[in-house]
Amino acid sequence: MKLLSIAIPSYNSQDYLHHAVETLLSGGDDVEILIVDDGSKDKTAEIADEFERRNPGVVRAIHKENGGHGDAVMTGLANATGRYFKVVDSDDWVDEESFKRVLARLKAMTEKGESVDMLICNYVYDKVGVKHKHVMQYRSSLPIDRVFGGLSLPKHTFYVDELYVYQPMTHVQTMLYLDEDLYHYFIGRDDQSVQEQVMIRRIDQALLVNRLLVECVDLQSVEDEHKRKYMRNYLEIITTVSSILLIKSGTQENLEKKKELWQYIKDTQPALYQNLRYHRLLGHLLHLPGRFGRRVAITGYR
Repeated sequence: MKLLSIAIPSYNSQDYLHHAVETLLSGGDDVEILIVDDGSKDKTAEIADEFERRNPGVVRAIHKENGGHGDAVMTGLANATGRYFKVVDSDDWVDEESFKRVLARLKAMTEKGESVDMLICNYVYDKVGVKHKHVMQYRSSLPIDRVFGGLSLPKHTFYVDELYVYQPMTHVQTMLYLDEDLYHYFIGRDDQSVQEQVMIRRIDQALLVNRLLVECVDLQSVEDEHKRKYMRNYLEIITTVSSILLIKSGTQENLEKKKELWQYIKDTQPALYQNLRYHRLLGHLLHLPGRFGRRVAITGYR
């Protein structure tokens, strides 16, 4: 059994895929790299096949019809054989020396019969044109143990990473933090899905994910107080971003969608709604009436 399976969802990724895979190859035979070609129309499939040919037993090229990022992640998970599992986007990469140290720690634990549900490392924002990179600590989860079940990601939907992180949390009992600047997020492209105007254009997909987050776990059933608080805060962040984007769009239709989102939370998880709406500052700000209230909400968000 491989120590770590890494899925790389890839759609028209010919300009970035080489760099992502080359950094992951530093893991050697302890890893399997699953390049999931999600119906690409450029040379992604050819690149994936070439990597598999040159790295037998380490790289596998998987070709499928286009189903979106979440479907590619689920395909990678279904084909993974490793003890741990990680998703790396095709335009991101890992620091090779940090990656080797992380794998060595996981391998040493496995040889002692020890395991961990989630391993956490730092991540780095690699923004286009910025020389000094911003390091975020305690945030980037590397592997999640593959024994977790119930993960489901919708097809043809952006922002499913939020579900990928949130759904398995109810199963997580043990976590390990390593102070390694491991994962590099490539940000700053005009067409990137996390750009604000792009997110507003795709707001219905963000709202779908937001609703799935609300319904997939009943927070009242999460017994551990710290875990419940973390998951509630996570939902607050996602719901705040959705609400602010709807406000910033400036359309009456999207203001109605904001009301519908909060009504959905109220109907699905009343206790969660009460907490987010009446016991959190942002909950008050997001519901201030009128144009001035919306400006205050945007300022508070920033």
